Amino acid sequence: MQTASFNGIIKTIFYLMLFYYVIKFLARLFLPIVVKKVVEKAGQNFQHHYQSNASNHQKNSNTDEIIYDATKSTKPRETKKVGEYVDYEEID
Repeated sequence: MQTASFNGIIKTIFYLMLFYYVIKFLARLFLPIVVKKVVEKAGQNFQHHYQSNASNHQKNSNTDEIIYDATKSTKPRETKKVGEYVDYEEID
């Protein structure tokens, strides 16, 4: 069984620090580029879905069909009443 020497521990710590700083440096260089590409790709996907939905809506609107839902328009809008209002007066 081998025991760890002081020089081996120092070398290991040095290599770990070197690895950490190299990764940190590379992340500073390439991470903004990667993030920019991801944002551009998400924008393209959003635009593609928006255009396909707009074209589907345009196809459906050309049929000259009018749909009227009478149940929604006859019901008045209900408001949620939680309790009654109490007006307090200040007593001198």
